[in-house]
Amino acid sequence: MPIAVDLFIPCFVDQIFPHTALNMVKVLEAVGCEVHYNANQTCCGQPAYNAGYKAEACTVARKFLHDFPAGASDRYVVSPSASCVGMVRNAYAELFEGTDDQPRYYGLQRRIFELTEFLVDVLGITEIPGSALTGQYTYHDSCSALRECGIKEAPRLLLDAVTGLERLEMAENETCCGFGGTFAVKFEAISVAMAQQKVEHALATGAQYIISTDTSCLMHLDAYIRRENKPIKTLHVADALASGW
Repeated sequence: MPIAVDLFIPCFVDQIFPHTALNMVKVLEAVGCEVHYNANQTCCGQPAYNAGYKAEACTVARKFLHDFPAGASDRYVVSPSASCVGMVRNAYAELFEGTDDQPRYYGLQRRIFELTEFLVDVLGITEIPGSALTGQYTYHDSCSALRECGIKEAPRLLLDAVTGLERLEMAENETCCGFGGTFAVKFEAISVAMAQQKVEHALATGAQYIISTDTSCLMHLDAYIRRENKPIKTLHVADALASGW
């Protein structure tokens, strides 16, 4: 019997990287999942929360809880963004503490996963059949994936199983890329310097790709790469897993 999942497509992916969302669907269906999408879903509230607008974030977060209600099936909620999963899994605890929505939040907290941790930790899958991508990659551990969700090995296991793809670890791969949402706007010079450092570490490996779980980090790095005309590309893990088939 197929495992039913609800897609949570964050703002960044929906507006700028829709192909990544489609590739996530492709991967989930390839491993036997029954995929559902609630077209009424919007933001998880992270931009407002990180900017200090807690009341506004709570309004958005409350809608999110109702967009992904627990039902008879208690479907998993799967997203291509560790950043947004971390927001729901962790920051919602503060927003809904002592409220009538707290039990609903706890129900969602147990069911929401980033794509790679869902595949590896929930389904026990470490290889996507038919995935192939020729080249070498270096992996960027996003702050949200590593520190908020504890994701480190899952994406590497899946990517290492992609035919033709070889991993080359960069120096300081756990260091922030400098995006940080509004941080990149408020502290532009520091943000750009951090992106430069991350890209230089990636280039030093000789890899053709920087791969990560978060399109926000990749967007930031890609902007620097394009501006400076650096010989490396960014790629979301879902896009890599959907390659070649």
